[in-house]
This record gives sequence, structure tokens and C-alpha cells, in this order.
Amino acid sequence: MTEFASVLRTWRDRVTPAEVGLPAGAGRRTHGLRREELAALAGVSVDYIVRLEQGRARNPSPQLLRALALALRLSDGERDHLFRAAGEAPPTAGVVPQHISPGVQRIIDRLSDVPMAVFTAAHDLVLWNPMWAALNGDPSTRTGIERNLVWQFFTSGHAGTEFDDQHEEDFARDLAADLRTALGKYPRDRGLAQLVSRLRAESPHFESRWAEARVAEHRASRKTVTNTPVGPITIDCDVLTAPGSDLRIVVYTVAPGSDDEAKLDLLRVMGLQELSSTQA
Repeated sequence: MTEFASVLRTWRDRVTPAEVGLPAGAGRRTHGLRREELAALAGVSVDYIVRLEQGRARNPSPQLLRALALALRLSDGERDHLFRAAGEAPPTAGVVPQHISPGVQRIIDRLSDVPMAVFTAAHDLVLWNPMWAALNGDPSTRTGIERNLVWQFFTSGHAGTEFDDQHEEDFARDLAADLRTALGKYPRDRGLAQLVSRLRAESPHFESRWAEARVAEHRASRKTVTNTPVGPITIDCDVLTAPGSDLRIVVYTVAPGSDDEAKLDLLRVMGLQELSSTQA
């Protein structure tokens, strides 16, 4: 058995269904995840997981390795070992971090009453909870650059979300400044450089904000999400930096005792039911 196959099997066995939000089920013969559960979490076939654990599949992609590291709740050191065992170089310091630590994963799992998501320093959406999907639409229907907040904002607008004029201007300037900060921190990230290049070429709005040469990090905003099943909800958006990483945890909250709080409570029932039915 190869080292990759060995650690994959060992780490799968140590993750309980409860840790990844799955029911244990009756008659379970293994403490950890079943192969089909890991396959579903990583977005691959069960047969491919079997071949990986038997050492018959070679050269898994970096994207799959990141998905496995997330599903298996690996630490940074374990993730790097998984990459090396697969014959891939671990993510370097010059590239935007995407790894979700077990601690960040637990925060998203356990704070389920409010919409929450995790973005990279380049504003790529990498993790979200069901309330986020109920409020904003299911992000799993988008892939690649379409999951990048800056790209969406400057090339597609913000249909379904309303800002007042000042918040919209501040948000646009902050996003451009955020990307400039990220580009300075991660000069070897070709994906980030390509994102900035495409935005400058395709969005005059972004180019004008980029020309301001601001360096900053977006921390807070207020907006109204208009296309929810329960009507418009005005939310406060706060951006927290995950300890020990450059990931941003985005948290949406509403004023206590407000109509928006009542709507968010209703969305927790209606929106999640609708999301579940569309994913069934």
C-alpha cells in the first residue's frame, strides 16, 4: 500500500459522520466515514476513492487534494503531507491560502443560525453554511471564477442585493483595495494575477477603482437582500479574519427585535426547506 493510500484510509476512519454533519445511521460497522460519504463530500465517485485507497489511482489533482483535505478535516501539516504523498507540491507561501482548518470548519458547522461563509484573501468563496445558501442562492451551482465575489460584483452587478449609494461606493473601493493587498501578499499566485488582469480589461468600473491605488481590507457593510423567499432582509455584514490564516469569515446579522430578524427566522425554516428540496 502506498503512503497516500495509507494516510487516506487512516484519516477517513478517524472522521465521524457527526463531524461533517451526516447522520450516523443504524447498523454502522465503521467509526469513521464510509467511502461513499467521503466521495460525496469530495465530489468524486466512490470507485475513485476505492482506487485511491488501493493505490490504483495515480496523480490526483490539486483541486481534489484540497477537497479531500477539507472533507477529512486535516490540519495544515496533514494537508501538506497529503499533497507530498500524492506527488504534488504543497501550497506555497506566495499563493493565496485556501485550506479550511478544523477550527474554522467547526465555527461554520456550529453557528448555523446566521448566514456565514468563508472567502480567501482573493474573495473566492470556499465554504458556506445552509443559511448562507438560503439567503444568497446555492453557491454549488457556480464554479471557477463565478464563485469570486469581486468578479461577480464588477462584471455581473449585484442583482438581488441593494446598497445605499455610500455603501455601494465604499464596497466597490474596498474590494479593489482588497485585491491589491492580496496581490502584494501573494505575488506568485498566477490565478490572482489573472483575475486582476481580466477585471482591469473587462470592467471600467474596477479599473477606475484600481487606479486609486488604495491598499486596505474590507471589514463591514450594510445591504438589503431582496430576492429571498420571505421578502427583503436588511443585513449587517462583518468580515473576520480566521486565526492563523488569511481566510475571511463573513457573518450576516440583523438588528434584534426587528422585522428583519423575524424574516431571517422564517427563512431558517422556509428557505432551508426549499434548498433541501432542490438538492434532493
